[in-house]
Amino acid sequence: MIREPKACVVVPCFNEEQRLDGVRVVAFVAAHPEIRLLFVDDGSTDGTAPLLKRLQEMAPEKGAIEVLVLPHNGGKAEAVRQGMLHAVAMSPAPVYTGFWDADLATPLDTIPVFHSILEANPNLSAVFGARVKLLGRSIERRLLRHYFGRIFATVASAVLRIPIYDTQCGAKLFRVDDDLRELLAQPFLSRWIFDVEIVARYAQLRRRSPDRPAADQIIYEYPLEQWHDIKGSKLRLHDFLRAAVDLIRIQRHYKS
Repeated sequence: MIREPKACVVVPCFNEEQRLDGVRVVAFVAAHPEIRLLFVDDGSTDGTAPLLKRLQEMAPEKGAIEVLVLPHNGGKAEAVRQGMLHAVAMSPAPVYTGFWDADLATPLDTIPVFHSILEANPNLSAVFGARVKLLGRSIERRLLRHYFGRIFATVASAVLRIPIYDTQCGAKLFRVDDDLRELLAQPFLSRWIFDVEIVARYAQLRRRSPDRPAADQIIYEYPLEQWHDIKGSKLRLHDFLRAAVDLIRIQRHYKS
């Protein structure tokens, strides 16, 4: 029997054979039958595909882990978009969908926290994880990436004209509604900083309906309890330079 999921969370994967912790994945879905994980294999060339198949077979219930295989590598943005489109097209559709980085830098146990925030606040459309190093929280980031990240986030906040702290954390959950379906309808301009585009698209939708709450009132940033930098990230210095170019493209495209 396949249970109807409250949430379906997309996990984009490209050559994640060595980083994806299958034990944690299977333990999570066993403990949370209301949450389905949808792994999107973005044209991996290593052993990611067989690993995902094994995880699917190990799941305690049919449908708890699903796998969507893309024919070629299209980048994280398109892998996430295709996965979320697949999720919202389910019958019945989950109440919430979102995406989570495959390295599990943000523990999967944070998904129910995001879920509870959306349940308690029907005015919210999305919950974003924010990596804020506060007392009592365990946030471990490499120093150089932290500084680059803070510079980027500050510029992105200025471009969006929204006081968002952390656009790029790979832990986000959304309410499935008509706004989200419209937001996902077209491919993103950027392969990597599509998170910024998501906020820009929400803002654009809201500007078309002045009587509705602004984007900064429907997105909630949750300071994560844990986030640990995992070795093997595919981001390089030139990606930050490319992100700067993409920010300019996003600003020009969504300014109206």
